[in-house]
Amino acid sequence: MAGIPHDHYEPKSGGERWLHKRLPVLGLAYDTIMIPTPKNLNWMWIWGIVLTFTLVLQIVTGIVLVMHYIPSVDQAFASVEHIMRDVNGGFMLRYMHANGASLFFVAVYLHIFRSLYYGSYKEPREVTWIIGILMYLLMMGTAFMGYVLPWGQMSFWGATVITGLFGAIPFVGESLQTWLLGGPAVGEYTLTRFFSLHYLMPMILVGLTAVHIWAFHTTGNNNPTGVEVRRTSKEDAQKDTLPFWPYFVIKDLFALALILAIFFAIVGFMPNYLGHPDNYIEANALATPAHIVPEWYFLPFYAILRAFTAEVWVVQIASFVTGGIVDAKFFGVLAMFGAILVMALAPWLDTSSVRSGRYRPMFKWWFALLVVDFFVLMWVGAMPAEEPYATISLIASAYWFAYFLVILPLLGLIEKPLPQPQTIEEDYASHYAPATGGTKTIVNPAE
Repeated sequence: MAGIPHDHYEPKSGGERWLHKRLPVLGLAYDTIMIPTPKNLNWMWIWGIVLTFTLVLQIVTGIVLVMHYIPSVDQAFASVEHIMRDVNGGFMLRYMHANGASLFFVAVYLHIFRSLYYGSYKEPREVTWIIGILMYLLMMGTAFMGYVLPWGQMSFWGATVITGLFGAIPFVGESLQTWLLGGPAVGEYTLTRFFSLHYLMPMILVGLTAVHIWAFHTTGNNNPTGVEVRRTSKEDAQKDTLPFWPYFVIKDLFALALILAIFFAIVGFMPNYLGHPDNYIEANALATPAHIVPEWYFLPFYAILRAFTAEVWVVQIASFVTGGIVDAKFFGVLAMFGAILVMALAPWLDTSSVRSGRYRPMFKWWFALLVVDFFVLMWVGAMPAEEPYATISLIASAYWFAYFLVILPLLGLIEKPLPQPQTIEEDYASHYAPATGGTKTIVNPAE
């Protein structure tokens, strides 16, 4: 890792030297697995391996499911039923794939909120953060298109509602919507397009994952203190870090095993708990479900989309200023994508010189409210678009934007942070070293 002094790979045998000279793949693997990692990482740093495992799980199960799936409006639903009933282990593969999407989003939301709390988006990790947000958007697109493929009632009507949002874009919306659907309405060409993209986008996600890992291997991991690893000498760096193998690999694998135990319990005993029963009814363009809702991981942003109706004064002002170009529907689309954009801009909106929320007493309260706000948005997103849910969703949406656009910039100016440790070694000693009555000395086992 650039900037942190550490031992690099040295080929020992003749074969290793021959390969290293022509293709330094062994050196790359060694530097990756032995990367110096801050020794004070807590359990919130386990979500990377969960996300990596889930990505592989989704690709592998998806490839097998594709062998039996037929992307046709006449046969898609029946082919899914064929997978469930006739293919050996097909029901397990499908349930793992469907619930794997939920595990993916559980892990990514915890990963994002951990990064927001500990300031992992701050200098020099802005690019790593932006790449992560792009991966999240790609995940959302992949999950949405995958949800359409079973061609159930909620799949069909969810696709109808969401693709209709593109039609709200002024001037180009209608053409864009027609291009996306492959015709005037959700149908055969929509299904084949979504099937192709659902199969392609995870491969792009793999590439972005590699770039994301490369990015934080270049800048180094953040840690709960936000204090950087000392780079003055190899000895100082070793006092602040441990090799990723075996210390953090074993820790991550232990956490992964616990999470997978819960995951397979859900797959085995309650596989449809997070799904919608209407999706076990074949798509029917003539029968609209009483209440159209997306999957749970889209609900917070779906709530933001619905919050800004024509009665909201902000929408009325935007419509007046733009001469009616920005109507309520288009404003909702802007708000939904804007809610993700403000997260991406967090490195520049957060004006505090302190990275970690651990040492920011005012920030902790506002951040706790943001977490509560996220769950409130998720709840109202699943409710009908009527009172009191409409007002609650508007208030929750307003707080989401206020947190990033107003509260974060102001906190950096008015907040008085708590004292921070000078080094990672000092923080580690205060939490994990035994009390000796004197100065604590931390010995790196890798030295």
